Amino acid sequence: MAKGPAPLKREHLRRQPVALRSSRLHCILLDTSGSMRQRGRLALAKGHAALMIEQAARLGDDVALLRFGGQGVELLLPPGRARAAGSQRLRPVGGGGGTPLAEALAQADRLLQRTLRRSSSTGPTECWLWLLTDGRTLEQPQAPLTPQHLVIVDFDDPKKNLGRCAAWAARWDAEHRLAPG
Repeated sequence: MAKGPAPLKREHLRRQPVALRSSRLHCILLDTSGSMRQRGRLALAKGHAALMIEQAARLGDDVALLRFGGQGVELLLPPGRARAAGSQRLRPVGGGGGTPLAEALAQADRLLQRTLRRSSSTGPTECWLWLLTDGRTLEQPQAPLTPQHLVIVDFDDPKKNLGRCAAWAARWDAEHRLAPG
C-alpha cells in the first residue's frame, strides 16, 4: 500500500524487527493438601493449572508440574515442552493430609537449577514458579532462589482469608494473584 500503483522498489520495503523472547519454563506447584479439598478449591486450582499448561503449549513454552500434600511432593510432569495433553495428568490428582510447602519449594528450586544447567548451552531460559495454594500451613518457608518470576495464586477462602499468601508475596518480592472464580 505504501508504494501505491508504482512498481515495487527497494525504498518501498520496510523492515520490522522481530523481538526474540528467551525460552520460558513454567514450574507449577499445586497444593493438594486437605484444606484445598474444602469448598472446591482443589478443583479450581487443578482447572487453573490445566489452563496454564494449555496456554504454555500455545506459546511454545516449557512446563513442569509438582504436587504437594499429605503424600509428600510428587513430580507429575518433568520439565519439557508443554503439550495440551499434559493437563490430563491433573485429572486423577486427589488431595488430603498436610502441607509440605517448604519441601515442595526446595524440590522446585532444585528442579529449576538442574534445568537451567542443562539448558545453558542452548540459550537462556527464563524460569517462572507458580505456587497454587490456599496458604493454610504454619510453615514459614524461605523464598526459592532460582526463578526469575514467582507468582502466588491465592486459593484461600475470601471470607476467612488468613492472608498468608499475600504476606509471603510481600516477603519474597513475588506477585500475588487472587484465584479466578
